[in-house]
Amino acid sequence: MGSQFNKQDIIFGNDAVKAIIRVDENGAVFLDDIVTTGTKARPSASRYFDNHSLPLAEIRLTGEGNHTSKSSKSLVASYIGKRLQYRKHQEERHAESRVTTLDIEMYDDKTQITVTSHLTVYDDIPVVRSSATVRNDSDEKITVSQVSSLVVGGLARSKEWWNDYVISEANNTWFREAQWKDTSLPDAGIDDFGIYGMPDAHFASIASYSVSNHGTFSTQGHLPMGMLKRRDNTETWLWQIENNGSWRWEIGDYKDNVYLAASGPNATDHEWWQKLSPGDSFTSVTAAVCHLEGNADTAFAALTQYRRRIRRPHEDNSIFFNDYMNCLMGDPSDEKVLALVDPVAKSGAEYFVIDCGWYADDSNWWDDVGEWEPSKKRFPMGFEKLLGKIREKGLKPGLWIEPEVIGVRSIMAKNLPDEAFFQRDGKRILEKNRYHLDFRHPAVIKRMDEVIDRLVNEYGACYLKFDYNVEIVQGTDVGGVSGGVGQLDHNRAYLAWVGRLLDRHKDLVIENCSSGAQRMDYASLAVHTLQSTSDQQDPVRYAAIAAAIPTAVIPEQGATWAYPQPDWSDETNAMTVVNSLLGRIHLSGRLDIMPEEQLKLIYDGMKVYQGIRGDIPSALPFWPLGLPKWHDDWLSLGLMTAPSKDLRSKKCYVSVWRRGGQEQCSLPISPLKGEQNVKVELLYPAGFASEAEWDATASAIQVRLSPKVCARLYCLQVE
Repeated sequence: MGSQFNKQDIIFGNDAVKAIIRVDENGAVFLDDIVTTGTKARPSASRYFDNHSLPLAEIRLTGEGNHTSKSSKSLVASYIGKRLQYRKHQEERHAESRVTTLDIEMYDDKTQITVTSHLTVYDDIPVVRSSATVRNDSDEKITVSQVSSLVVGGLARSKEWWNDYVISEANNTWFREAQWKDTSLPDAGIDDFGIYGMPDAHFASIASYSVSNHGTFSTQGHLPMGMLKRRDNTETWLWQIENNGSWRWEIGDYKDNVYLAASGPNATDHEWWQKLSPGDSFTSVTAAVCHLEGNADTAFAALTQYRRRIRRPHEDNSIFFNDYMNCLMGDPSDEKVLALVDPVAKSGAEYFVIDCGWYADDSNWWDDVGEWEPSKKRFPMGFEKLLGKIREKGLKPGLWIEPEVIGVRSIMAKNLPDEAFFQRDGKRILEKNRYHLDFRHPAVIKRMDEVIDRLVNEYGACYLKFDYNVEIVQGTDVGGVSGGVGQLDHNRAYLAWVGRLLDRHKDLVIENCSSGAQRMDYASLAVHTLQSTSDQQDPVRYAAIAAAIPTAVIPEQGATWAYPQPDWSDETNAMTVVNSLLGRIHLSGRLDIMPEEQLKLIYDGMKVYQGIRGDIPSALPFWPLGLPKWHDDWLSLGLMTAPSKDLRSKKCYVSVWRRGGQEQCSLPISPLKGEQNVKVELLYPAGFASEAEWDATASAIQVRLSPKVCARLYCLQVE
């Protein structure tokens, strides 16, 4: 059997990264390694095995488990994965988009299934994108229960891998987003289990460590990301799954080493099983991975560059005022909005967004949403006239909307057919007194197109905040599909609809919000203009989110609240501004009742942002004190700007927060390592207590701040 195949290595990549795919003498295909250009050859990392590779694709049909000692709950060791044999591969270079793709076709003779693995790389970016397509080439229907997005074996380069590597994952809950934590491999249950007798009899233990999400809140609980890093900071694997719904990744042991597997929804975790008639196909969600010699900062810089490439182009980097957070809190009116318009216009903001409540006569609107018509009681002067007054002040109006739900008391709950809503067993799913629209249904598309076109064309909305505040874990089985299939197909249809809106309304800005950041995934963020980062109302706690958020979203998309209050101290109001300066500013707060001296402090921050925002879309994040922890006394986030075309000087922006502890701290600035003459300038708040000097020996800034809780933004420039 093996004689019909020629052993070969397929080296795929660009000047920044290489994926090494191996075809063995039996036709089995493996992703052996991902290496950055110039990386040293991988040394043998096993005491017992020559290689640690797993099949390039892991596919399951319903009823099938595993063929090895690995648990059937695992994503690896499927029967079909073991049987798949190489057929052909095709590499294609797309010069205009600077993208290279590789399709590797494999076939399982027993089930007559064709699997094509898709790999993509982008010029100069050391990240590999991966997905897989399953096609039923048999004469009978089949039901697929798992399609992997990415499988890589042999991640570790150490024979004592259980001691030398650490798993890192990011908790992401309401009010506490993007908080990374480390777990040792033994603490995760991945360890040196021992090999007894012949090594081939013990490929792996049953253990695996998984992180997953089930439901329509794609990032509730965890970000769809993970990291495996060497303790000495010399090597880092970093990955993300790109789906606005269910997903899973896992780390486990295999052949005396560590593997990574990632997928979208599957039968075991998410009630997903896809029926394929002869000739039908299904393509998995996408995953992306990088493997670099260096620490976590190096990997996040690479992922930042990748995210910028896959994102839909959006030129906007404006300042938005939104009347919700620590301001009107969903209770707008003519009088309240008009009181804010003048101070907002003077702030330098370019948009004024009226958040939730504009469509309801009172605060009892939760289960009545769905018509999206402005309240005449709240806006007796007329909603169009109010928005006109916003425009007269030079501000572009925006509106909040929750497009995927209908309240049980809304007339639209009766006007749309039952098939237009999520259902299970013929009954509409009820969640928090709301029904969930199914964007697979043409009546839903027609209805929501009419709503959005009216808000944009008739009312002149230039900005739409798309919120989402319910989580459906059941999916929908309308159409005779599994609940997981219905959910995934809805998720994909919804994002396609958002894309068409942006095609139709070229200048429209659409924010992705979901109870803060409960859908902060790069299926959503590849389409939407920007991302809400939290609903956290305490600026001191928000600092830990603001410092960490570039791990989850590129800085120019990460909208962080600045919500000053008249009863806060100057230091606290300055901190809420600093929280937002190295991302996208979501200005809010009670500007309408703040005295002039307080407003000046806020306006000064907006001017600083206007001066630096041109640098942000090309800058790369780093963390002088490491990734922040929720209760850290000192936090720091840096952005290393792209080299200037006409100047040789390097420049960094560094935010620093002191929430307790000592009044001084040393902040290593790795991008400026070895530089002797670095100017340290306090950008904001100018004139506040601050001592900051460059320490060339340590390549660090030595900072001493006020004994009060405070924050500062510095600019570091090589002289």
